[in-house]
Amino acid sequence: MPTAIRTNPLSYLTDQLNELKHKGTYFRLRVLEDEQAPVCTFDGKQVINLASNNYLGLTTHPKLREAALEATRKYGVGSGAVRTIAGTMSLHMELEEKIARFKNVEACVVFQSGFTANAGTVSAILGKEDFIISDELNHASIIDGARLSRAKIKVFRHKDVAHAEELLTEVKNEPGHKLLITDGVFSMDGDIGPLSALCDLAEKYGAIMMVDDAHASGVLGRNGRGTIDHFGVHGRVDIQVGTLSKAIGALGGYVCGTRDLIEFLYHRGRPFLFSTSHPPSVAATCIAAFDVLEQEPERMEKLWENTRYWKKELGGLGFNIGGVNTPASETPITPIIIGDGKLTMDFSRELFDEGVFGTGIAFPTVPEGKARIRTIMTATHTREQLDKALETLKRVGKRMAILS
Repeated sequence: MPTAIRTNPLSYLTDQLNELKHKGTYFRLRVLEDEQAPVCTFDGKQVINLASNNYLGLTTHPKLREAALEATRKYGVGSGAVRTIAGTMSLHMELEEKIARFKNVEACVVFQSGFTANAGTVSAILGKEDFIISDELNHASIIDGARLSRAKIKVFRHKDVAHAEELLTEVKNEPGHKLLITDGVFSMDGDIGPLSALCDLAEKYGAIMMVDDAHASGVLGRNGRGTIDHFGVHGRVDIQVGTLSKAIGALGGYVCGTRDLIEFLYHRGRPFLFSTSHPPSVAATCIAAFDVLEQEPERMEKLWENTRYWKKELGGLGFNIGGVNTPASETPITPIIIGDGKLTMDFSRELFDEGVFGTGIAFPTVPEGKARIRTIMTATHTREQLDKALETLKRVGKRMAILS
């Protein structure tokens, strides 16, 4: 009997990739060949790096390097298990206690990533009888966590407090818990959530208040304590999510709140329960990073000095950096709004060829017609590097008729 020729059951994925190529939004991964720094080597080319979340330059800080090396020498390279079996090391507990003190809360639990911290927490604390009231531009990890929870999801217009209240009013007499959730800093536009007003709503309607502070950690508040400190709403946010992967310079995410919340996540947070814990080098690195936040406030000052200069000069060139049919950036994240996805990706490639790495971001990460180059400032960019990048952006922008 002849052997049947098997067709590829995943051929539809190839079709979808070909569609991305046709639209001009297909991309290949850029490969970093040296340190994550303001000037570094991607794909064999030295470029000014405007694409990194390394806000404070901690990926290469000598104190963090030494902490990682010392922990590896003392504890080895891995923890060997999930936290609930044999993988909770003294370093993990020390890190969680340090973050809890830093954030002025009772307790903290560290997850393997910021994504799993959000998705794992939302899906653990809510069920199908509950309601989630969520900003339309919240991070994908919040959206996925909301779907996994099976709760009923209601989305309010971006930063529209009145609309959020309308949705809370609709469900106030319904059984079930209500969760009001927002990003602290929105990752694509760089604007800040209206946290004080949302806290007022949560208290008025008896909702759980949750904030994803990934892009505010190390950036806003005293010594980088985030939007809760920035707005002075300590004690009014029930669940704070942060990251160890951006300003902290390493890897992971965390959730802060009451001791009972953290104990519950120990028992029901699925990423916590089913993923091996951080290697000792990573935990030790993060501990050292929080010490640096306290001891070197000049890093945040330099970050904001660079941010103010970059926004002023970039806007002065005539680029749309938000505020015209898009939110205005208030943080080191500054988008250059192009609109068309293909033009944006072409612009990104042209910039890279001329020595500036700015990531092109198009649908579905951002809505159709809102494609942009997302630029991010760090504390370690020099004025000379920024001026060179600005000159390149101007030259390529004019050549491609993005600038007049």
